[in-house]
Amino acid sequence: MTYMHCDIETYSSVDLGKCGVYKYAEAEDFEILLFGVSIDGGDVEVYDLTGGKELPSHIKSALTDPAVTKFAHNSGFERICLSRYLNLPPHTYLPPSQWKCTMTWAAYMGLPLSLKGAGAVLGLDKQKMEEGKELIRFFCVPCAPTKSNNQRKRNRPEDAPEKWEMFKKYNGRDVEVEMQIEQRLAAFPVPDSVWEEYWISEEINDRGILVDGDLVKNAIRIDGKVREELKEKMKGLTALENPNSVQQLAGWLGENGVEVGDLGKKTVKKMLEDADGEVKEALLLRQQLAKSSVKKYQAMENAACTDGRIRGMFMFYGANRSGRFSGRMVQLQNLPQNHLPDLAEARELVRQGNLPALQLLYPDIPDTLSQLIRTAFIAPPDHLLYVADFSAIEARVLAWMAGEQWRIDAFANGEDIYCASASQMFHVPVQKHGVNGELRQKGKVAELALGYGGSVRALESMGALDMGLDELELDPLVKAWRAASPNIVKFWWAVDRSAKDAVFKKKTTKVKNLSFTYQSGYLFITLPSGRRLAYVKPRKGENRFGEESITYEGVGGTKKWERIETYGPKLVENIIQATARDVLCFAMRNLREKRICMHIHDELVIEAPEDTSLEEICEVMGRTPPWAEGLILRSDGFVTPWYKKD
Repeated sequence: MTYMHCDIETYSSVDLGKCGVYKYAEAEDFEILLFGVSIDGGDVEVYDLTGGKELPSHIKSALTDPAVTKFAHNSGFERICLSRYLNLPPHTYLPPSQWKCTMTWAAYMGLPLSLKGAGAVLGLDKQKMEEGKELIRFFCVPCAPTKSNNQRKRNRPEDAPEKWEMFKKYNGRDVEVEMQIEQRLAAFPVPDSVWEEYWISEEINDRGILVDGDLVKNAIRIDGKVREELKEKMKGLTALENPNSVQQLAGWLGENGVEVGDLGKKTVKKMLEDADGEVKEALLLRQQLAKSSVKKYQAMENAACTDGRIRGMFMFYGANRSGRFSGRMVQLQNLPQNHLPDLAEARELVRQGNLPALQLLYPDIPDTLSQLIRTAFIAPPDHLLYVADFSAIEARVLAWMAGEQWRIDAFANGEDIYCASASQMFHVPVQKHGVNGELRQKGKVAELALGYGGSVRALESMGALDMGLDELELDPLVKAWRAASPNIVKFWWAVDRSAKDAVFKKKTTKVKNLSFTYQSGYLFITLPSGRRLAYVKPRKGENRFGEESITYEGVGGTKKWERIETYGPKLVENIIQATARDVLCFAMRNLREKRICMHIHDELVIEAPEDTSLEEICEVMGRTPPWAEGLILRSDGFVTPWYKKD
């Protein structure tokens, strides 16, 4: 045996969607019901493991044999569940390096992540069976006891033999679809370097990170009490039956002379500028009630394993346009920032559950809890968290790739890029907190908003007006930034032309250290790292200006598979973010032995003994990959007993 394709069906009373596979497989009543497998491309066998039945010894042996490659769709699920089935020690898992994942392969090719979606887009002979959802609901999760089902709390094979036979067919079909995906994509192999990155990501998922159970438990309890108090205050002020109702509150505001279209965070913040009296008080209460911080704490409580660690928070290749990671459960990619000057003191009061002291010291408890979310992630005893991140990674990659020399020089000289940008735009020296320092804010918003073809609307979305810029300043700001960045602007349109030539003329073209190729219904962009971005079924389209453009199939803004339009600056955004991701993965590879436990955007979090060198970690992280000669990187960091934004 050299490889196997497998798929399992399982039962657990733990909610997989809320808690993740690691907690799911820890449940006392967890069991594997069916194991579908094909060995070396042979016919699929489905093994019924209910009632104490076991897998054949040769398959059990293969699951731990490093010479046998195991394939599955979303293989982390099979790997963790089979670790429990094989009775490995608690929180010990089958090695990721023996597994490959057809979901990751589909993502690498720009395809839908689901087995059903990938099979449909590829037009496979065999498709996932539609009956699956109902069968999974019937056999894999607890059921409500009723008279008609004799008060049972779960369904077993003997309760519905015909359904069970259908379930076995469904399990076997999933293996067949998975095999066909691998066969169809065999001409486009995932590079070994990307599989290695996948294994590193799975090692980080297996390791997890410790959470402060006392902080989490008391934050949830305090939030519940404070919300009830805020609701009662709101009821007393407005006499509304449900003060959380947008419709009811909007009506009350209308009766008090304030007409509103919505009550979103930005709208409420804007309204507060002119509000007074009871209206202002009601809006402030609404602002506090709208904080959703407790959801993050609840997600932590749901996902924490028996040793207090949360595992499985990172989805490899979750963003298939760039290959970036996405988050699961706690969603680390959008954690609130912390600005409390006395963060440690506030944190300790919450750990103690000291609500009276919190209310005495902090006027907005929901906001305080929100700012403490990061601090729930902690180092184990005799360890610290070493947090290191790249400085302005996307701006550095964009300058390097486009050849914008003044930017490259600014990074090489350790200058503040926002000051350097403002100086280039307005042709005067700009120093932070110094000469012409007021222009730095304009340089900052321009840098953040305009690198990928953005215009006035992009500046507004980035909060330019909230930062004090006037509406009349925005268009000149766009023009000034583009005039100061001619090589970046040229780069956008060079990429646009090359991509069009590849798709429309079937020519292989190059821009700088990128290449563009059309092959077998895909547009491929080869990055400096050698990794490729894939765009499915590209063709000629027409944009809203009546000009030709590229369209391709992908997951759009509606979260559905649809045809999407793209153009040079948008492709550049994909390319730069993808390359920044490759730089991060290079750092993860170099720091693999340092117990990485989290990574967020351009940041790594490592748990290590207290005598570990932060300088060494930052030096290793800041190394330029061999494929990125001339790219100037910088990594900064800090050490902390609990996670925070420095």
